[in-house]
Amino acid sequence: MLRILRDDEDADRVVLVLQGRLVGAWAELLESECTEAGRTGLGVAVDLSEVVFISRSGFEVLGRLSRSGVEVIGCTPLIAAMLAQEGVRVSRGPADA
Repeated sequence: MLRILRDDEDADRVVLVLQGRLVGAWAELLESECTEAGRTGLGVAVDLSEVVFISRSGFEVLGRLSRSGVEVIGCTPLIAAMLAQEGVRVSRGPADA
């Protein structure tokens, strides 16, 4: 299961805070949520600090999102290393924005 919380407190971007497992259909849902959030004209960031597992499809979606300008923040060191192998740049968090 994946829970997506929308944090609109930042005036420059929408942050989608993920909780749980980024797998299968949940990865596709994340992609559509990021697309929708991007229509606001603000930047979009995905906070992975509460993600416990990412499947192959999750990594693929995060790669596409990153290439489209979505910022990836808040990863554990292990997830950050795995994302780096996929060519995804990971920011430490809101301070990096």
